[in-house]
Amino acid sequence: MAPDRRASWLKGVLDLLVLASLTRGESYGYEIAKTLADAGLGQIKGGTLYPVLNRLEEAGLVSAEFRVAERGPGRRYYHLTDEGRATLTEQSALWLAFDESVRTMLTQGADR
Repeated sequence: MAPDRRASWLKGVLDLLVLASLTRGESYGYEIAKTLADAGLGQIKGGTLYPVLNRLEEAGLVSAEFRVAERGPGRRYYHLTDEGRATLTEQSALWLAFDESVRTMLTQGADR
């Protein structure tokens, strides 16, 4: 049986998915991971998610703010910057064009 390649595919698009998850407004790591899981992408562990968030923040695509909580530990909230929104728009169009090409090839292969 062929290996499951979904984890590899996810790595290639996770930055884009994290940006997309922030279009509804600010969020914190656990909530972002839950949004992605609820979308059917599986469990994204902190060791995978937080480096993505740090990379996006360093690139100026998201900004972050630490807030002290009344109960429990504080949280780092992330929100999409204008540059992040522009990048999401641009990269989403590229991804969708790529997806269309992949679908075409897979459909042609399945028809043979």
